[in-house]
Amino acid sequence: MNENEIGRVVVDAAIAIHRELGPGLLETAYEAILARELMDRGLAVERQVPVPIQFRGIRFEEGFRADLIVAGKVILELKSVETVNNAHKKQLLTYLKLTGMKLGFLLNFGEALMKNGITRTVNQLPEDQ
Repeated sequence: MNENEIGRVVVDAAIAIHRELGPGLLETAYEAILARELMDRGLAVERQVPVPIQFRGIRFEEGFRADLIVAGKVILELKSVETVNNAHKKQLLTYLKLTGMKLGFLLNFGEALMKNGITRTVNQLPEDQ
């Protein structure tokens, strides 16, 4: 599957989970449930993945932790807040740049409607992907 195909499965799963559970749970609960749902749909999922960074030629193991990485291609950053802000969106773009991945989603399960809590972020993803 390419990034956009994975993305469609992610969005569908997030909406289904939110419809059933609604907002209000802790981010970690949505993370565990979404990871399981994506695995049930046949995707490989890693949780709380430590991602090292390079700075001035030095490798730092303490770079960041990706909430979920799906099929080694798509980063998911989960929130359960009333409103996401620009810092959350910039954080995801930085994660994409540091990993070289091309697609990520900021999923805010705190929204009343999940479709309003989905932010798709790309990093040099070709149009035909």
